[in-house]
Amino acid sequence: MIKSIHVKNYILIEDLTVNFDNGLNVITGETGAGKSILINAIDIAFGAKPAKDVVKKGAEKALIELFIESKNPNIKTLFEENGIDTLDEIILSREITSTSSRTRVNGTLVNQEFIKSLKEMLIDIHSQHQTYAFLQPKSHIILLDNYAKDLYGEELQEYKCLYKEYQGLLNALETAQNSANATESQIDFLKFQINEIEQANIEDVTEEETLQNELSVLENSEKLQELTQTSYWALNGDEGSLIDALLQIKANISKAVDMDNSLEGAEQSIIEISELTRDLSSTLRDYYQSVNSDTARLNEVQERLYLFDKLKRKYGSTLEEVIQTYDKLSEELNTIEFSSKNVEEIQAKIDEILMKLNKLAQDISAKRKNYAQVLSSLIVDELEKLELAKSRFEIRITPKELSSDGIDDVEFYISTNVSQDLSPLAKTASGGEISRVMLAIKTIFAKSDEIDTVIFDEIDTGISGKAAQSVADEISELAKFRQIIVITHQAIIAVKADKHFLVSKEQGEETEVTIKALNEDEKVKAIASLASGDNSESALDFAKSLLSAK
Repeated sequence: MIKSIHVKNYILIEDLTVNFDNGLNVITGETGAGKSILINAIDIAFGAKPAKDVVKKGAEKALIELFIESKNPNIKTLFEENGIDTLDEIILSREITSTSSRTRVNGTLVNQEFIKSLKEMLIDIHSQHQTYAFLQPKSHIILLDNYAKDLYGEELQEYKCLYKEYQGLLNALETAQNSANATESQIDFLKFQINEIEQANIEDVTEEETLQNELSVLENSEKLQELTQTSYWALNGDEGSLIDALLQIKANISKAVDMDNSLEGAEQSIIEISELTRDLSSTLRDYYQSVNSDTARLNEVQERLYLFDKLKRKYGSTLEEVIQTYDKLSEELNTIEFSSKNVEEIQAKIDEILMKLNKLAQDISAKRKNYAQVLSSLIVDELEKLELAKSRFEIRITPKELSSDGIDDVEFYISTNVSQDLSPLAKTASGGEISRVMLAIKTIFAKSDEIDTVIFDEIDTGISGKAAQSVADEISELAKFRQIIVITHQAIIAVKADKHFLVSKEQGEETEVTIKALNEDEKVKAIASLASGDNSESALDFAKSLLSAK
């Protein structure tokens, strides 16, 4: 069960903590007061996508924290499998900024898949959106499968995994068949392209840069020789050479050091300069002696660079891209050459999986049909309690082509009048009838699964009178063995509360939503307001009579 929720900087809530109890927790308030904000916050904590503007104006982030207690043994297993500490209570928190959100469980960051699994074990939230989804036939098969999960849930999961593999193989088969259909001319052209790049024997993508530098040297060999030789003789000439001058400077400074040791640094500098000059002289001599005009090598380099330019024009703007193209062409050719054999192998695998899928689908379908009758009967029993005694309800299963959920189309049919034929739920039921059918299903599910908390957001929409009383009784009965949190406008439901919360909107400098747990006197006023719209003496007396009859 949810012990408490702490909300900070969320929409119109600055900082709020709400403590829930076991049994029936009722939330009331005027229209537009913000009753659904708290339910939405719980839903967001469990992974629902928040709206863009949920962070309170002026705040950097919103925080939603849930403190949960559960004895479900599956939760411990889930935590152990994901390396999450098992504590006496579960602390679920979600931080939301304008650009991102983070969810933690017991201090550990978790992903959406984990939160989805945790939600399925802990809580069921019925919202107005869920009511709409409930009308869609595609949701009916999900509801039936969820109810019968203990009977064929593992088979259905195996089927879904196999079907996903089957779809992947179908895509692979199409690709292989397209490749196998390549013409002989296409194959020959691929081989020509691959061979053309292969013959270039590109071993290093930096070869082009190296050759470009070598080309510059070969084309300017005479000028390079002249420049370096002239520089060499400037250092080593017969008259006035730089090396001779440096030797004289060194001799002079050495004599000066004998007279003033403060010049030792200058002496060391001239020694280093002299050594560097000798090294430079040797380098220049070796270079001009090695530089020669080599016409044969020049032609060779030019031809190699021309080949690279030709390849780049056809296969990429750089040698690296040319090599990438080569890899791609080679892979394409290998695929084509392998495709004929591959088609046969894929088809054989498809046939094998298809046999398994059909067998599983038939088994699941048979079990669905049995459980459809069971669930239909239970729903009829619940509808009778909800002032729909003359109703008939049927889950119809019709065959369809193999799909991700099997070979069955499932749709709910209902008749709420004796003279009325069974018709699809979405086309027949009124808003109040739909709410009661939904409540009936939720009640059946809550009694059979291990979920601790069920939340109803205005499940009483479109009902009044005896129907409202029956809904109140049903919710109250359900609250004996599950924590129920319900938003309602019905006084007859509110009086059943084990704990009553009033939501109000305060208009000061800023609009703020507050939620208050009511004492007995405050409950009387709140119920009077729900029943009569005021707190007159007669309304208060009526509220007290409702509470006393609880």
